[in-house]
Amino acid sequence: MTQYEAPAAADTEGRVVGLLLAAGGGRRLGGRPKALLEHRGRPLVEHAVGVLRAGGCTRVHVVLGAAADAVRERARLEGCAVVENPEWEQGMGASLRVGLGSLAGSGARAALVSLVDQPGIGPRAVARVLAAFEDERSLAAAAYEGLRGHPVLFGSAHWAGVAASASGDRGARAYLKEHAATVTLVECGDVAEPYDIDTPEDLARLTGPTGPTGPAPGPEES
Repeated sequence: MTQYEAPAAADTEGRVVGLLLAAGGGRRLGGRPKALLEHRGRPLVEHAVGVLRAGGCTRVHVVLGAAADAVRERARLEGCAVVENPEWEQGMGASLRVGLGSLAGSGARAALVSLVDQPGIGPRAVARVLAAFEDERSLAAAAYEGLRGHPVLFGSAHWAGVAASASGDRGARAYLKEHAATVTLVECGDVAEPYDIDTPEDLARLTGPTGPTGPAPGPEES
């Protein structure tokens, strides 16, 4: 798994669990599951787990879907709670519901949700959003030049509402819009880039085992 130097973030002692949504089938990538895209010589899902841990999440839950068996076989996910979304084709909303459901009984007070296909978001952005946690009512999100993005932190008081409204590929967008007045926006545009790996052209942003295949990664990814 990719190793990072952890930023100076407050230790949450497991109160906030990193929740990685990695179930996508890569429809616009010709059916290449995003979790298995190669980044730095290993599956992208490993990179994303490493980012969450380096950012301060001592516990990580991973939601798989497309090619779940292959991901389990190829990716090193030791120490993660791995759950599967059998309805992954319905979109991110279904994976978010499965992921939040996996936290029941875990003792977690909040979930920090990240997406597997955003390798430009590194540990420093995770740490900043994690620092916004106060209690079960916390609701925070990374912002990029003032626009809300990922990762997003949901205190457990919001989980039921998020799960009830999550649908399609919109995820928690409706819930966040409804509660916009109470969302703490944490500016991360100076330490991360919120691009997605969605199309074949986007693959140039990934890094191969011998060096970058596209633009050099930002400092948080070095």
